[in-house]
This record gives sequence, C-alpha cells and structure tokens, in this order.
Amino acid sequence: MKNIVQTLKKLVISLAIIPALALTASAKDKSSIDIIKEKGKIRIGVFSDKAPFGYLDSNGKHQGFDIVIAKRLTKELLGDENKVEFINLEAANRVEYLVTNKVDIVLANFTVTPERQKKVDFANPYMKVAIGVASSDKNPIKTVEDLKGKKLIITKGTTADVYFTKNHPEIDVLSFDHNSESFAALKDGRGVALTHDNTLLFAWAKQNEGFTVGIDALGPQDTIAPAVKKGNTVLLNWINETLEKLGEEKFIEKAYNETLKPIYGDSVNIESVIIEGGKK
Repeated sequence: MKNIVQTLKKLVISLAIIPALALTASAKDKSSIDIIKEKGKIRIGVFSDKAPFGYLDSNGKHQGFDIVIAKRLTKELLGDENKVEFINLEAANRVEYLVTNKVDIVLANFTVTPERQKKVDFANPYMKVAIGVASSDKNPIKTVEDLKGKKLIITKGTTADVYFTKNHPEIDVLSFDHNSESFAALKDGRGVALTHDNTLLFAWAKQNEGFTVGIDALGPQDTIAPAVKKGNTVLLNWINETLEKLGEEKFIEKAYNETLKPIYGDSVNIESVIIEGGKK
C-alpha cells in the first residue's frame, strides 16, 4: 500500500512538471521574430543628429535615409511602418545597445569592420563609404601631412576615430561624443578639420557654406549595413532576404532619391554610394 501511495505521488508530481517543461521549451523555441511580433513593435537604433541619414526634424520626428529603410523593414515585418520604436544612439554605443538587448536592429550608418564583426552580426550592406576630412575652404586640408601640428576633430566610436587612432597616432585630436558637438567645434574654429564618413561630409559641406571636403577618401572603401545581436541568425537572415526582395523594386535607390539626392544633387554618383538588394 505504501508503495502504491508513493507511486501515485510521483505520478502527480510528474504530471505537474510536464506542462511547466512544455512552457519552458516553448519559450526557448520562440524566435526573435516571433517575440517581436508578439510585442507588436520592433526597436531600431538610429542616429538623431546625423542628417541626412538619421536626425530629428523641427517637429521632433525621425527623418533621413536610414529612417526610411527602418520604416520599410518594419512594414515588411509587422505590416505597419509605425510599429517601430526608434532608439537614439551615439556612434560609441551602437555595439553596446545590441549586446545588452536595448535594440533589435541598429540602422545607424554602421560601417562593417572586422573588430565590430567580433561583437555583432552584420546583415548584407546597403551603402558604400570611406573616411573623409572636411575643413575650411579658405585653408583646406588636402593631405594627412597637412594635419601635422594641428588639431583634428573626431566623433568617438566612428570608423574615422579608429582609423586615425591606429594609423596616425601622431595627429592631435579633439574628440566628442555627439556628431552635433563635433561639427559645432569645426564651425567655431576649435580644430582645423573634422574627419567622418565621406558620405556625411559631402552632404554637410553642401549645406554649410565656407567648408569643403579636401580629402574625399582615406583607407579602403567600406560598406554600411544593418546589425543585430551576435548569434541572432533568424533576424539576420530575415533582413538579408528582405533586402534582396526590396532590391527587385529598387527600394534603396528610391530612398536615396527621396533623402540624399536633394542634398547631393548631381555632384555624387549614386552608384558610388548605394548597394541595391544587399549585394556584396
């Protein structure tokens, strides 16, 4: 009798545990995309001060090239572009926000580099970029040699920051956390030049009379791509498939014409800037 009671107790406990285990397994089996769909929103990290790629307009709304792409990805995934939650980033915390799950995707002019690839997963690219240097058109900086003994302005965490730290430690730099701070420093003369992505500098110089991009390309040409948390292959593969699909309608070209061409005009060849369909 005692054995029968003990057996029944074990059976009851087992029956109680099975549903709990099933729930745990079910939670583990849910993909990142399933979780996003359940929440009804996707968190995308963007810039708020890097016009014309990601910035806040006079009404406090996000605008720019990266924003147009982010909204379309949201529509493809959730059926409504307004189901995106934009999270404002700085260049230096893009990796951190992915690692700590503060965002699902980073779409913030994120240049693909070997160092960053160790920490996050990049999807296929949508843009080409190199490092440039902007300066006053009265005293343009045309070579790195021209920077010797002078102060170069840098935004922390950018590809330009990494490039000059590694390749030209002899150059005296003035670093800022925010793009807006860096450009303000150049305009008020705290440095003779500013280094950043050439695609950004071409646009900025067009909008700010008295400045020019004296060095239009340093180092190798790189690419810009969306990024996800390391190991999130489900979301990564979905982004790649979606970029390929959107390439059939030349969506990246449309986004360029909507946001960048009005600023670049005909001075920049579109083929030197965009990558359609995520083709490497």
